[in-house]
Amino acid sequence: MNIGTRGSPLALAQAHETRERLAKSFDLPFEAFTIVVIKTTGDKIIDRPLKEIGGKGLFTREIEDDMLAGKIDIAVHSMKDMPTIQPDGLVLDTYLPREDVRDTFVSPRCTGLAGLAEGAVVGTSSLRRKAQLKLRRPDLEVVEFRGNMQTRLMKLDDGVAEATFLAMAGLNRLKMDHIPKYAIEVEDMLPAVAQGAIGIERRIDDLRAADMLATIHDLQTGQRLDAERSFLKALDGSCETPIASLAELDGGKLRLRGEVLRPDGSENIADDLSGSIADGPAMGVEMAHKMLEKAGPTFFEWRSA
Repeated sequence: MNIGTRGSPLALAQAHETRERLAKSFDLPFEAFTIVVIKTTGDKIIDRPLKEIGGKGLFTREIEDDMLAGKIDIAVHSMKDMPTIQPDGLVLDTYLPREDVRDTFVSPRCTGLAGLAEGAVVGTSSLRRKAQLKLRRPDLEVVEFRGNMQTRLMKLDDGVAEATFLAMAGLNRLKMDHIPKYAIEVEDMLPAVAQGAIGIERRIDDLRAADMLATIHDLQTGQRLDAERSFLKALDGSCETPIASLAELDGGKLRLRGEVLRPDGSENIADDLSGSIADGPAMGVEMAHKMLEKAGPTFFEWRSA
């Protein structure tokens, strides 16, 4: 089986985790699975914001093209990078157990957001993090920080910025315990939709891959992401939309929190719903519609500007 992935250290770690789980599930040697690195447009262009070059799909298009062409059998993705609609012929219905969902504040000199001096420079490529940051600290200067995790950490060491934000999940998966990091609780900064989750995409008609992936699918992660991605889809969310969401399970109940912000951080709308796990996707749609109604006709005008 050929496993497609981007070539960053984190993407490769996620592909290796997928291979290990499949090999263990079927008592097969690692050599039964070949990891195929595919360079995407999003990886090649790192000097401009995503919204200027085409959005989240730039991290998946070439991989999905190769899968449709039969060059790879499955593709491993960071779910927070994934559009809510897959190309015809492909399906995304397998998720590995979710990692820590929190963002983390990373700085060689400061221990947290409150410790940053007025006007300090913070680097991030995430429109969500930028908006959440400006909402809390409008005095800070935010600069673009594209590139993989190692590239962003290098920029930090070079003094391009005083601090940045990374996903705790990525640091954990890469075992980067030496990085000076301070986890931000979700009550203080709601994470991106599907943050910390790995998804595996396949061809709809590949029943062999479907049967194999079913053995490593994590049901609870799927239930949580069904609610979060339903919320995102109903909002018509993209890389140009600062949206945050988190679903959590407690017994047979699901709690869904959501937030949408103006890119400049001048305003946010948040909501919190609870219900049965089975109602998770419907809750996502309900929350999105409530937010759109509350926002009114002018809140999202900047998206077409």
